[in-house]
Amino acid sequence: MAKRTAIIDIGSNSARMIIIERTSRFGFYLLEEVKSRVRIGEGAYENGGLLQPKPMERGYRALKEFLNIAKSYKVRKILCVATSALRDAPNKNIFLNRIKKELKLNIKVIDGEKEAFFGGIAALNLLPIKDGITIDIGGGSTELALIQNSKVLNTISLNLGTVRLKELFFDKGSNIKDAIEFIKKELEKIPDNFSQELAIGIGGTIRALSKSIMQKNQYPLDKLHAFEYELNKEIKYIEKIINSPTHKLKKFYIKKDRFDTIREGALIFAEILKYLNIKKIITSGVGVREGVFLYDLLRNSNYKFPYNFNPSVKSLLDRFCLNEKNSKCFYKNASKIYDAINFLFDKENRFKNHLLIAAKLSNIGIKIDFYEHHKHSSYIILNDLEYKVTHKDIVLISTLIRFHKKKLPANSYIKDFKKLLPSLDIVNWLSFILTLAEIINKDLSCPKFEIFYENKILYIKSENELYLAKEEIKNIKKPAPFAIKFIS
Repeated sequence: MAKRTAIIDIGSNSARMIIIERTSRFGFYLLEEVKSRVRIGEGAYENGGLLQPKPMERGYRALKEFLNIAKSYKVRKILCVATSALRDAPNKNIFLNRIKKELKLNIKVIDGEKEAFFGGIAALNLLPIKDGITIDIGGGSTELALIQNSKVLNTISLNLGTVRLKELFFDKGSNIKDAIEFIKKELEKIPDNFSQELAIGIGGTIRALSKSIMQKNQYPLDKLHAFEYELNKEIKYIEKIINSPTHKLKKFYIKKDRFDTIREGALIFAEILKYLNIKKIITSGVGVREGVFLYDLLRNSNYKFPYNFNPSVKSLLDRFCLNEKNSKCFYKNASKIYDAINFLFDKENRFKNHLLIAAKLSNIGIKIDFYEHHKHSSYIILNDLEYKVTHKDIVLISTLIRFHKKKLPANSYIKDFKKLLPSLDIVNWLSFILTLAEIINKDLSCPKFEIFYENKILYIKSENELYLAKEEIKNIKKPAPFAIKFIS
């Protein structure tokens, strides 16, 4: 597969392109993202689905410049798909043939079920979920995928979209009850087996609603992907947005470029959530474009990453890890120490995986600068550890890395993320283990050692002298009163 791949998604409302760079077999990261509100479906739903000349011209111009961007990045492969507006259009070949002839770009028009499947595989591979229902609200249609036990079991496409609803009801000043009746009739097509408590929200409308909720609640982490909330706590707020006049949407932290379709999208979303009896929503920052990429990348592995594989962790190691041997030793040491003393603070083994990811990534900040590299590492984790982890996971891993230099986490730092962190006692123990794991390998020889805890003494037994480690351990801060003794 090409090292750099561009994926273009032409929706009814927007055309978007992402460029992804692969760092290894399954490691990758986002290199570029560009969007154009071409509104290619504008006027189509009032004219029997026919694409109109001006929107087609906007689409052509946007794609032409998308390809210029892809060329500047030396992209080797371009995957381009089109969804609702084009698949519904009787005259779509006029647009498709022009793009192929003049821009040499092949556009694949996908059906609603395939669109839903792409959203489903993006969610199950890049979010910390095993079960749920994806809801992807576009301009012309809404796609749902049923995920159970990390598999996409069923998909459906509904003729519900923000632009469609806007042109059929909102622009004509119709009663909102007419729009709701239209939505409810379409929802009756959803199969009975679509039953889950978790909804995975995909698309611009749902991301805009999540951003609004985050700002309203003064959420401590500025990260949209994997943001979660309970519906019963936010449904009234969503309903206020639906019923708000356009000129008052700003007070809900809605960006101006969303004013024209946010109420339509919020109405569709709210009605689907009620119909499916959803309890909890997790926001997806990925969707059809990432699904198209993963469909190509994972075609020989049943469209799933290997068990316990995290593409973000792998990508960070590929890009920033200077010494793979030391990283593996750090990981091994942290695991051994945790297993020896976790009975003191984490008997259920809830936080071992967080510790081990922190051990793998602790020193990636050296690639930025050696001095204060633990702070650089922590910042990279907080902002770039993206996939297959919750916000609580990200904050804990980042915090452990930030304070793995002989001192325990500072209260002034902890208080900013208090909502997302476990108890201070657990954070202190994990931070101590991470620090000790690195100190034991101070001479970078990855010495063999045994470790056990008895009568408030932590014994470290090794045939190696561990001279530098013994010297440094004198200054390490401990999470509880106990001694550390070395045994030859």
